[in-house]
Amino acid sequence: MITEEKIVVTKGSDNVFEDLGFSPIQAMNLKIRTDLMIELRAFILKKGWTQSEAAQFFNETQPRISKLMNLDVTRFSVDKLINMVALTNMKINLEIS
Repeated sequence: MITEEKIVVTKGSDNVFEDLGFSPIQAMNLKIRTDLMIELRAFILKKGWTQSEAAQFFNETQPRISKLMNLDVTRFSVDKLINMVALTNMKINLEIS
C-alpha cells in the first residue's frame, strides 16, 4: 500500500533569521553581518588568496579568516566587518525601507 504524505511549504521572509525565531533586532543584526561576510568571502575567493594571505591583507589571524570563510557570524561584529570591507575598497550601499 502506498501512502501519500503532504509536504507543506511555507514562504519565508527576506530574513532567514526572523524565520528561525530571532527577535527582529537580532535578526537584522545577524543578516547584516552575514551579508557583509558573504561579500568578504567572495572577495577573498576572487583574489584566489589562501587564508594566510587573506589574514595578512586584513591584519587578522588565519583561524579568524577561517571563521569568516565558514560564515561563523557569531565571531564578528558589524563594525569589524565594515572595517574589513573598507580595506578592500568595495563600497557599501545602505538601503532602508
